[in-house]
Amino acid sequence: MCGIAGFYGSSLHPEQYRDLMHDMLAQIEHRGPDEAGCYLDDRLAMGTVRLSIIDLSSGQQPVGSADGRYWLCYNGELYNYRELRRDLIARGFAFRTESDTEVVLNAWAAWGPDCLPRFNGAFGFAVYDSETGELHLARDRYGKRPLFVARHEGAWLFASEMKAFLAYPGFRFEFDPAELSSIFATWTPLPGQSGYQGVEQVPMGEYLSLRGDEVRRGRWAPLDLSAGAAPESEQEAVELIRADLEQAVDVRLRSDVEVGVYASGGLDSSIIAHLAARRTDRPLRTFSIQFEDAEFDESAEQDELTAHLGTRHSTVRVSDADVAEAFPEAVRHAEVPAFRTAFVPMHLLARQVRREGIKVVLSGEGADEAFLGYGIFKDTRLLSEWNELDDETRRERMGRLYPYLAHFNGADEQRRMLGLYQQFSTEDRPGLFSHQMRFQNGRFAARLLAEPGDPLGAIEKLVADEPGFAELSAVQKAQWLEFRTLLSGYLLSTQGERMALAHGVENRCPFLDPAVVRRAASVNGRFGDPYDEKYLLKQAYADVLPERIVKKGKFPYRAPDSAVFVRSRPDYRDLLLDQDALDEIPALDSRFVRKFVTRVFDTPPERIGTKENQAFVFLASTVWLHHWYVRGHARDHEPLAVPLRVVDRRSSAVAA
Repeated sequence: MCGIAGFYGSSLHPEQYRDLMHDMLAQIEHRGPDEAGCYLDDRLAMGTVRLSIIDLSSGQQPVGSADGRYWLCYNGELYNYRELRRDLIARGFAFRTESDTEVVLNAWAAWGPDCLPRFNGAFGFAVYDSETGELHLARDRYGKRPLFVARHEGAWLFASEMKAFLAYPGFRFEFDPAELSSIFATWTPLPGQSGYQGVEQVPMGEYLSLRGDEVRRGRWAPLDLSAGAAPESEQEAVELIRADLEQAVDVRLRSDVEVGVYASGGLDSSIIAHLAARRTDRPLRTFSIQFEDAEFDESAEQDELTAHLGTRHSTVRVSDADVAEAFPEAVRHAEVPAFRTAFVPMHLLARQVRREGIKVVLSGEGADEAFLGYGIFKDTRLLSEWNELDDETRRERMGRLYPYLAHFNGADEQRRMLGLYQQFSTEDRPGLFSHQMRFQNGRFAARLLAEPGDPLGAIEKLVADEPGFAELSAVQKAQWLEFRTLLSGYLLSTQGERMALAHGVENRCPFLDPAVVRRAASVNGRFGDPYDEKYLLKQAYADVLPERIVKKGKFPYRAPDSAVFVRSRPDYRDLLLDQDALDEIPALDSRFVRKFVTRVFDTPPERIGTKENQAFVFLASTVWLHHWYVRGHARDHEPLAVPLRVVDRRSSAVAA
């Protein structure tokens, strides 16, 4: 894993390129502290900070093709690189390294953008054709690795993290009020959004081709969740799932450095830990978070799993004060507003992983989206059947949605919930039926904004523009929305990749292997009880995992939100009520913000509701983003700690 940055079509003098690349890469050196390199010519500058994982000795970047035509800066891992390498050698390509980077380069030289559907990996890269002058920017199919672009004074800037743009002369961040409104309502940036004016994130499964001022966009991996042919029996389905996951873990263990596993104590990461432990010849390294607050803690399940597998286990114990203390730095790495604090403990966990010498971890991310593990999928199923059910059946099924939440279980509580569910049993916003209840909470946060506009307009357009979306079932639409919004926009990025790479740790996700996602689509809802989440996964691994983990049921990973600030950091009241700072953020409604912050700090933490919690974290993260990016304090950084290797093809260098 690495970080890339660069610019194309700049009006700056090429003599400035080297120093500018140094400063852009220094902003993101945490992503790749092992090496740094850049390519320069009169039209383009691009570079990489490298986290060396495969081919430690000769995998430096940028890498050029044998004839010098193509140059690649690459952030990612290509898990099937050995298989593609054999195909390319058969086509006559020669290799000078053992790296997956050179496979990506030669695959592009062989097939152009048609190489992308052949890739099984996590990546964002820039490949330059020096013969045509075209620059291509591409991103993986599920949005695991970030890639941002910005237009500034005629130049195209690009980078794995937006903070690299701070090094470019004259570049300034300004919040985009319409995108903030959308983010607050849907809890995450939508594909293409960044939250800032003039900055776009390349959407998952897409690429951009730049040639002068001309831009072409291509979508190489539409999200296909249509159900294929189902296995004939439940046993066959279980065996196929096992085979796909074993293959997914096998290719993700390809590494020249030791690979660990995030073991949360839940089913998904326990499956991954079990499969990885069977494939290592020394005790598997596992890592987990433990909370001082028992409401969020899963240490009992973690201890039972790691003892069962015999792993070498490390934990990070997190208090309210730890979350509040690390929040500003975690937000600096997240770069976008967040609706909860769960990404902060992940920041602390990755720091500990790296301190213990581990660069690569596997995680269970993606299982809930692929195998319908979230309550929202059961919610959607119930709501889509609502008008055909009697009240007794409605209450029985409601009790199975969130067994860990009291207000879904008692008779009096359920009576009140019936009215709420009745309200959302018809579709009010086109295409958003499954998520109407969630977005209702999100719209409260939009009240913090001076101009909330139409908070759901962007997501309505997203689903309206998606071919085939209308033909999906209600549950499949919910699944599509989860993949395209919260998974790629928050779980894989803010909570996942951005926190891990802040400390030079790469996170790999076997459940997001394309074959595993396709298999899940073919078996979901066709066997077992649809109100028993991830039924087939439980059946597949019930004989090898502790019963406590398999039968526990869904326990979402969460961390305490506004309570950590109310209990531990009363100074946040002054921070969020600073009139001078609020006046500098025209996107916020300072009058409502002041009332809201005062109310939250005057309310006992246990009585702060879900929508107030989310709004508070959105507000606190936005204020810190203003500090880091709009005011520009994130611009302060140390020079690169490693030498910058330069491939210099500027005309001045050639003439010299």
